Amino acid sequence: MLTALDGGTYYHHRTLWELPFAPHFDAVIPIRAFTPDHLDAATMLFVPCRLNARLLEPLRPVLTDFIIEGGTLVAMGETFPERWLPGITAHPMETSFWWWLEEGADLHVRFTGASQIADYVDEAALAWHLHGTYTLGPGQRALLEASGRPILFDERRGNGRLIATSLDPCYHHGSHFMPATTRFLEGFLPWLSAGAP
Repeated sequence: MLTALDGGTYYHHRTLWELPFAPHFDAVIPIRAFTPDHLDAATMLFVPCRLNARLLEPLRPVLTDFIIEGGTLVAMGETFPERWLPGITAHPMETSFWWWLEEGADLHVRFTGASQIADYVDEAALAWHLHGTYTLGPGQRALLEASGRPILFDERRGNGRLIATSLDPCYHHGSHFMPATTRFLEGFLPWLSAGAP
C-alpha cells in the first residue's frame, strides 16, 4: 500500500490528488493530521518534494521505526531527510536553472545499473537541474548519479528500505513547468508501485 504525506501546497495537490498520478496512491494523509496509526496499513510511505522538514523532524522516531520494521520510505527532493532521518550525508549545491542554454550542455545524470529503475524512467527525463548530492555510507547504493555523485540512492535498514533523492519532480510537475519532471514521475511512480525493483 503506497501512502503519501500531503504538505497542503498546490504542487502537492496536483501531484497527489489529480490525474495522471493520483491512482498510484492508496492513501494521502495531510501532514498535520498524521498519526503513527496511519502507517499500520502502509508498506511504502512517499514524502513528496519540498514538504517542510520542520514538520517531519518530530516524526523522526516514528519514521525510523517504520523502515526498520519493514516499510519502504521514499524521501523526495528538498525535504532535507538528513534533518529527520539518521545516517544521511547531504551536500547542497548552487542550482543552475539555465544550464541547458549552453552549447553541448549536459548535467551528466546517469543510471548506475544498480536497480531496474532504468526500465521505467527514460534517461531523457532525468535532467532538469540539481539541488545537491549525497555521500553514501555503508549499505547505501547509488541508483542515479550526476557526474559520478549520487543524487538517488537506496539502503536496506532493518527489515525495510530507504529511498532518497535530491530531485524535486513533484514541485515542478505541480507548478506546470519543466515537462521532464512529469515524464520522470510517469516512470518513477510505476517503479515504486512495482516495489521499486
